[in-house]
Amino acid sequence: MDLAQFNEALNLYVRPQTFPLAVRMMENEQELPPRARRPVKDLGGTMPACQAWGTARRYGWTIAMGTEDQTCPYGALTMGFHPPKDGFLSGDYPGPFPSKEAASTAHASIKRLDYGSYKYIVFAPITNAAFEPHVVIVYGNSAQVMRLVQGAVFFRGGTVEATASGGMDCADLITHPMVSEECHFVLPCNGDRIFGLAQDHEMAFTMPWSLADEVVKGLETGHKSGLQRYPIPAYMRFQAEMPERYRQLMDYIQEG
Repeated sequence: MDLAQFNEALNLYVRPQTFPLAVRMMENEQELPPRARRPVKDLGGTMPACQAWGTARRYGWTIAMGTEDQTCPYGALTMGFHPPKDGFLSGDYPGPFPSKEAASTAHASIKRLDYGSYKYIVFAPITNAAFEPHVVIVYGNSAQVMRLVQGAVFFRGGTVEATASGGMDCADLITHPMVSEECHFVLPCNGDRIFGLAQDHEMAFTMPWSLADEVVKGLETGHKSGLQRYPIPAYMRFQAEMPERYRQLMDYIQEG
C-alpha cells in the first residue's frame, strides 16, 4: 500500500471533504521536504500546530514546523520539542485550569514523545506527501469516521478507542497513535476549532501508517459484505403513507 493507493481507497469508500493528511516527525532540517512551507519564514509568523494542519488539509500545502514556529505550549510539549518542567507536571503552573490538582491531572495525562527525539513535524496532503508518514489523519462527519472505524475493526473485531478532554487534540491526533500504535477517533478541541477551523460537524480519525493496509482491506471487504461506502444509502423501499386529505383527493381524481 502506497499513499496514492490509500488516497484512492479513501476517495472511493469515505469521500473526505478536506485533504487527508500525512504526518511525520523528523530529526533534522535536512529531512524536510524541499518545498515545505515554514510558518515564520513563509506564512507570516508563529502558529499553533492545529492551525498548520488545518491549513494543510484545506490548502493542500506541505507545512513543516520546528520549535521556533510553534506558539502553542501544549503542541510543543506533546511533540517533545520542549521538556515538561516539574512545575508543569505538578500543577504549580496551572495554565487555564482552575486548580493545581486539575492542572496536574490534565498535564500528566498528555501523551508525549521523548524530549529531543525529534526537531520538526511535517503535515502534507497524502496526495503529494514526499515521505512515508508516521500517522495519517482524516477529518469527516460522524458517518465518514464510522466507516473508518468499521474498516479498522473489520478483521480483528473489538473497538476503536477514543479519549477526550475537550483540549489538546494535537496529542490525541499525533502523539497518541504514535505511542499506542493503534487507531483512534478524535473530538476536535477548542484550539482546533478556533485556529484550525474544525467545523461543528467534523470529527477526526487517526492511525499509524503501519495499519493502512488493514484499514483499507477492512473498508473494501466491509463494503462487499454490506457495510456500504459513504454516503450511506438510505432505505427507500417503503410504502409511503399519505395524509387523509391527499388520499381523498387521489380517490376523487381516480373516480371514473
